[in-house]
Amino acid sequence: MANPQLNALRFLKNLGFGREDQYFWKKIGKALLCTYTLFGVAWWWNETSPLGWMALKPKPKEEKEMAYLYKRQKFPYPGDKEATDEFIASGGTIGTTIGPKGLVEDPDNFQKKLQSKNLEQESVKLWLRMRNEVISELQDKGYNME
Repeated sequence: MANPQLNALRFLKNLGFGREDQYFWKKIGKALLCTYTLFGVAWWWNETSPLGWMALKPKPKEEKEMAYLYKRQKFPYPGDKEATDEFIASGGTIGTTIGPKGLVEDPDNFQKKLQSKNLEQESVKLWLRMRNEVISELQDKGYNME
């Protein structure tokens, strides 16, 4: 009868795990370790970066003003009564994309509100500009406008 340990070593050698293959697997292990380390650092940098991945693309004013909505918020574990009470006392989910009742706001409705707000602002600017032009023309003609 053959020794079962020798059979196992011969089987592993046939699969590429023999003594002469150790150098190869050592290099593969180092390469995987370096690769995963780089990916981990990149992932960590994405989470904590002050620049963000898309830092070269300019952000619109509305997005900058509403940046607090997109900040990552740490929610307490539901079973931790003390942490939950502290979270609710500090404002809870107010001011995030999840409303105070826990309902997710409709993103399409949010976009429509933002567009209507922009339209209102532009119309007010246009109206004030036109009004000021009319007032200045009347004052040039000699009318007293107050």
